[in-house]
Amino acid sequence: MVVEPSHISTARSFIPPPAPGERPTEYADRIGEYHVATRSEAHRKQHGLYLTPVTAADFMAAQIQVAGDRLRVLDPAAGAGILCCAAVEALAERRRPPGWIELVAYEVDAELMDPLQAVLDYLREWCREKHGISLEERVESQDFVLAHAETLRREDSLIPCESDDRDFDIAISNPPYFKINKSDPRAVLASSVVYGQPNIYALFMAVSAALVRPGGDFISITPRSFTSGLYFRQFRRIFFDLVQPTLVHAFGSRREAFKRDEVLQENVILHGTRLNSQPQDRQAPLVISSSRGVGDLDDSDRRTTPLQAALDLDDRERVLRLPVSEEDARVLDLVDSWPNTLASLGLGISTGPVVPFRAKDLVEREGQVPELHVPLLWMNHVRPMQVTWPLNRHKPEYIKRQGAEKLLLPNRNYVLLRRFTAKEEVRRLSAAPYVARSMPVPLVGLENHLNYIYRQAGSLTDEEAWGLAALYNSRLLDTYFRCLNGHTQVNATELRAMPLPANHFIVELGERVQQLANPIDHLDPLIADTLSADICRKFVVEQA
Repeated sequence: MVVEPSHISTARSFIPPPAPGERPTEYADRIGEYHVATRSEAHRKQHGLYLTPVTAADFMAAQIQVAGDRLRVLDPAAGAGILCCAAVEALAERRRPPGWIELVAYEVDAELMDPLQAVLDYLREWCREKHGISLEERVESQDFVLAHAETLRREDSLIPCESDDRDFDIAISNPPYFKINKSDPRAVLASSVVYGQPNIYALFMAVSAALVRPGGDFISITPRSFTSGLYFRQFRRIFFDLVQPTLVHAFGSRREAFKRDEVLQENVILHGTRLNSQPQDRQAPLVISSSRGVGDLDDSDRRTTPLQAALDLDDRERVLRLPVSEEDARVLDLVDSWPNTLASLGLGISTGPVVPFRAKDLVEREGQVPELHVPLLWMNHVRPMQVTWPLNRHKPEYIKRQGAEKLLLPNRNYVLLRRFTAKEEVRRLSAAPYVARSMPVPLVGLENHLNYIYRQAGSLTDEEAWGLAALYNSRLLDTYFRCLNGHTQVNATELRAMPLPANHFIVELGERVQQLANPIDHLDPLIADTLSADICRKFVVEQA
């Protein structure tokens, strides 16, 4: 039967009508593209307007587990309605569909109100005419986070305030993602949930989870950054008290998930079950799946692991680790077996103290070294296993000695690591040994986009500096780091927690790597040989 919307108002007559037999989800997608094409890039960024691809929406809707004759669905950031349409379609096309569905859709962008309502009008009639389901939809044109401010005011938990918008059976969302200022009312409200300058998507996740009834479904597609890092630590602690993950899907390409919107972001789809007061079942199965993008979602690689292997609930960081392959899992097991960390080896890690825009009177393009100036090293001076200074490029590479005393470091051996990597760079970790004798200066300046490892009492030996740099540049630690880290920033906090082998392995590795003419090309087999680990050798062979 062809379903036509019966009461799309003349005020919305400019909105393209549905085609005969068109799926509501596909109609929502078409309306969304029509709307986005008429909006500026600034408008899209302001509202975080990035349409969920239909394939991803269907994948997410297929994860819904709850059943019943009466179901309530929440979409806290509805946009054009793609996700909520996919959810309702998935419910309607079950062998035993519900007889009644309530859909509550929040959307703060006033310019989307009419397109969204047109889509939901069509969805309602599609449910009634094709499936005999009564759909009651309600569009809330208010900020979802502010509407549930009481939830975020609770300390150490998320308890929904008394309202009609709670006890949902399903929450499904593609929330906006952009950082909000610390003074933003939403950030002030969420101080118990996130730290620093928060990303808005985490607030949507937290509040949505609180509004789902115990046993209900939580489904989201978001950036992966919440899975690790200091800024999301408190969020993870609270969120994983509310939601037990059952599936995490990782997109291998930063470009493919939202390709049509030219979004460069490492995204994950998360499905979980809302907990009550019971603790997580640590041995419950967690499905970790992966695809390059949305185009190959149907051919995703899948593996199942006990939840505890991916989420250590005893660790205060509660990092959600994503070993998407058996090889990744073996690497995690190997590195986790190492006995040391930087601290146990007597080492520290800090961020370069020179912030150039705050030291404009001290940094210069030319200088007299070492009489009046010392080298100022930036990220572009650091390449895998190599520090090159000067480069004689556009950045100031010298810093005055007089006046910068508090910003300069003693000229000792360090390991320098880039804090950021390019969006599609092959390796996430990029490190180089800085050997003091290579620079005949008493002091050195390190710019703020570098991390540096140092010995807390004394100085790293040459062998330690070379050995550590080799480890951080290896496929082994890069794979380990990628299982933990979902963004391009390399934080000192994560490096402090990363396991390291015994010091004599590091020293032996440093001795051997210094003898190589081109170390970066031979690191992985050298590390495998030095560590004498079968799993390490297997990893290198499989990567060759």
